[in-house]
Amino acid sequence: MKVRTVRRHTRESFKSLLRNGWMTFASISSVTITLILVGVFFVIMMNLNKVATTIEENVEIRVHIDIAANKKERNALQDKIQNVSEVKSVKFSPKEEELNNLISSLGDDGNAFKLFEQDNPLNDVFIVKTKNPTDTIKVANEIKGFDHAAKVKYGQGSVERLFKVIKVSRNVGIVLIVGLLFTAMFLISNTIKITIVARRREIEIMRLVGATNWFIRWPLFLEGMWLGILGSIVPIAAVSTIYYYSYQYLKPKLASNFIQILDFTPFVYQVSVLLLLMGAIIGIWGSVMSIRKFLKI
Repeated sequence: MKVRTVRRHTRESFKSLLRNGWMTFASISSVTITLILVGVFFVIMMNLNKVATTIEENVEIRVHIDIAANKKERNALQDKIQNVSEVKSVKFSPKEEELNNLISSLGDDGNAFKLFEQDNPLNDVFIVKTKNPTDTIKVANEIKGFDHAAKVKYGQGSVERLFKVIKVSRNVGIVLIVGLLFTAMFLISNTIKITIVARRREIEIMRLVGATNWFIRWPLFLEGMWLGILGSIVPIAAVSTIYYYSYQYLKPKLASNFIQILDFTPFVYQVSVLLLLMGAIIGIWGSVMSIRKFLKI
């Protein structure tokens, strides 16, 4: 396509936007409303996914070593655990460290346990993490059968429910986002279709004077793209502003917690680019479907 033709199509698409003021406003409004919903829900789902991932990464298996096991037997147990294909890391925590952690976690109530510093009744522990958090249960059950593994803890019962909730929430989130996107496409497609219907006579005249199908289509494709891009401006501003204040409010409250939300930057830039691309693609898609299925050009 020649540069002169591209300029002509671009100029005509802008003229059409201005000439059909109310229809342009209706189309942009449709894009804006749907992208605000998609943007807000996407931000929520991405942060829930971040929280879920953080929780999964903190799931670990604590293997209590038999008190009667000597160093050689302990090392043999460690080697067997490390040889399990699903295991990512194995960290040794001596019983002295376990006692100190217990005392620290209990605060003032932990002072009573300082009496056991001379005669520590706790076990040495291997802290095991899996490559995939969902393999935790399988690996824990396998380790239970190893020699000198006195007790294996991984939050049995709670971990299963946690993984189930995370899986369901992720699946529901994906379905809702896809549903919102298709709803956005349907609404925008219908709005653009009405715009094209109102200009049917103009398109028929262009065909009568010999304009090719692609010569007619290109300005409409560009018009759909501009509608999508213009419609994404308000959602980008709204979602960025909402997330900025939410981030400023929640970040200090979560500072002492292992649960964290996504940092404002670069996440807000990623969401902005995504909304801009979604607006443009949905606008073009709406134009394509309207022209191809309705006008049969």
